[in-house]
Amino acid sequence: MVTADSVKQGIAAGLECEHLEVAGDGEHFQALIVSRLFEGRNRVQRHQLVYQALGDRMREEIHALSMRTVTPQEWQAGG
Repeated sequence: MVTADSVKQGIAAGLECEHLEVAGDGEHFQALIVSRLFEGRNRVQRHQLVYQALGDRMREEIHALSMRTVTPQEWQAGG
């Protein structure tokens, strides 16, 4: 069974994050991801970076992942 911690570890291993929170019930997960790598990228491009970090796990193990992807500046501003 996939856990929130294993999803968090997968994202952290493939994406430099300033802050990362993941919650979920084994099938549906919610993530707050703060990364400088998101600067200058739109929401789709940001999500693609997270999908790349998770690789095959996104297709095979994780059924649903809701993401809030923000830059450090956006996060500090409450965005």
